[in-house]
Amino acid sequence: MTTSRSELLQAFDDLLQPARFKDYGPNGLQVEGKADIRRIVSGVTASLALIEAAVAAQADAIFVHHGLFWRGQNGTVTGWMKQRMALLLHHDINLYAYHLPLDAHPTLGNNAQLGVQLGLEGVGCFGDNNLGFLGQRADGGQFDHLAALATHLEFKLNRPVTQVGPTQTAIKKIAWCTGGAQGYFEAAIAAGADVFITGEISEPQAHYARECGVAFIACGHHASERYGALAVAGHVAAQFGLEHTFIDIDNPA
Repeated sequence: MTTSRSELLQAFDDLLQPARFKDYGPNGLQVEGKADIRRIVSGVTASLALIEAAVAAQADAIFVHHGLFWRGQNGTVTGWMKQRMALLLHHDINLYAYHLPLDAHPTLGNNAQLGVQLGLEGVGCFGDNNLGFLGQRADGGQFDHLAALATHLEFKLNRPVTQVGPTQTAIKKIAWCTGGAQGYFEAAIAAGADVFITGEISEPQAHYARECGVAFIACGHHASERYGALAVAGHVAAQFGLEHTFIDIDNPA
């Protein structure tokens, strides 16, 4: 089965409601390709490697979290930008990208899907646009100490994590926000979390964790955001009867 480029864009917009967000770049169709779409490839970032994999998979559209265009770019199409755009345009592939809207979707977004992967149940939100999730273990239990939660994360994400903060305190109230959300740590502390999980850590967060008695875990930007694009693209592809493949281009960051 096929659908049109515009129908697919409308379906993504209806689901993710990008107009609600003041974002760091454009959400929606970033590069226009062929009018009719039969096969979608999804991934985390519109890297050259993902575009090459989509070409090999004969995709008509790519759906990602990290697109090509961001606030503050100089606007030139040179170097890596030329390589990526040239490949998309040569093969007439549509590129759809959704940043904060993909993080925030209550069931299919990055935060919700990371919770599913980790066995966490969200019971509230915090931070700008309510992007941060606040919850607990879905089974109602707790982690006896920070190392137990860190080991659980490393097993589920197949990635080493960075952990800072109290090591022996039991952890029940868990806050999380995927990607580069280390700036949400103070809001998580104010929300009463025992631990905050995100993708990255910067210099100040280690001090906040030690001084406020709230643990901080950085599990990798890419590792924390591997699940939303898969879920959203899969959902919309099923809606139209399209073929869909998620391709994970590994990134240690």
